[in-house]
Order: sequence, then C-alpha cells, then structure tokens
Amino acid sequence: MNPMVEACACFLGFLGWIMVGVALPHRYWKESTVDGNVITTSTIYENLWMSCATDSTGVHNCREFPSLLALNGYIQASRALMIASIVFGTFGLVATLVGMQCTKVCGENYILKGRITAIGGVFFLLQGLCTMIAVSWYAANITQEFFDPFYPGTKYEIGQGLYIGWSSAVLALCGGSCLLCACKLNSSDEKIPYPYQPASRGHVLSTVATSQSAPSNYGRNAYV
Repeated sequence: MNPMVEACACFLGFLGWIMVGVALPHRYWKESTVDGNVITTSTIYENLWMSCATDSTGVHNCREFPSLLALNGYIQASRALMIASIVFGTFGLVATLVGMQCTKVCGENYILKGRITAIGGVFFLLQGLCTMIAVSWYAANITQEFFDPFYPGTKYEIGQGLYIGWSSAVLALCGGSCLLCACKLNSSDEKIPYPYQPASRGHVLSTVATSQSAPSNYGRNAYV
C-alpha cells in the first residue's frame, strides 16, 4: 500500500467522523422565519432532538421532543442512522490506525495490516452511507412539505446541519474508497511466491552409484 494514499485516506475518514459528531447535535437541521414587526419576527429551527425559537431580541426558547414514539418515522430513523454512523466511524478509525504501515501493531506482517486497513475502509464506507441516507431522508421530507400547497403546518427550509452531514458523508466515502483501492498488491515483489526446489543432483548420483555398487547374486557364468 502506498503510505501517502493511506495517510490521506485516514485523514479524510477522521475528518468525516469529526463532522458527523458536529452535525448530530447541530440545532439548525431545518429552519423557518416567521415575518412580523420588529418584535414579533422570529426564527423557528429544529434538529433531531429539539425544537427552538428565537425572536429579534435574541432570546432563545428550546423544547425537547417529549416522546420518542410520538415522533415521525423519518426522525427516529435519522437518529438511529446518525448514531450508527458514529459507531462505524469509530471502528473504521481504530482499524485504519492499527493497519497503517507507520504503526508497530502486528509487526511487519504487511498482508495482515493491509487486510485490517481494508476492514477500516469498509467501516468508513458504512459511515458515509448511514450519514448520507439519514441526511438525505430528512431533507427529502423538508422539501416535500415545503412544496406541498395543502400542508397546514410551518414550512421549513434546509438548515446548516444537513450541509455538514452531506460533507461528512462525502469525506467518509472518499476515505473508505481510497483505503479499499490502495490495499491491493502494488507490485509482484509484494507477493509471496512458493519457490520450486528440484531434487539434488548429488542425491541422484549417489543413488545411481549405490545401485551400481550393489552386490549381484548371479555369477559370471549366468550371463550369456
């Protein structure tokens, strides 16, 4: 494996993992502005955990969602996917650090280290997929409600947290793909051939000499 590609892929995966941790508690997953006069103008915003409102004076009022079972299905699924994304990213980061050539874990067994690094790449891919599905699903519901003329509730727009989630997913997918593509054998020198060992000529000659010097049970008169 190319050490530079390995280091860049690990950095991308780590950066994507950090951004998932930033996007999950971010308050602005969707936001809406309610117009009014200077005092009544307010901004309403929500994420996976709470709903908040702020007025023009800068006063924030937040309310956590009271019941998990009362939430919409896409919010529950997005929560589960984002938490699973953080778990996958943690496993991927640990596996990549263990399998890197600059570490002393597993000694100089580069075949085993390459396999461990490939497993880390798979975990990074799972992290990116979970984040992409969660964020895209959440954004799809926002746009569906926004363009629905018969929707009676407050219409929201896409917030900053979703863009952070999309960026995180792209970084994790790029890092995992680079790890998987770089884990293959780059040259024939890295392969472990099985050398062919022919039989020793001295052993063959000694066998022939032994067979020639073996005593015969027949006398000379037995040969015609």
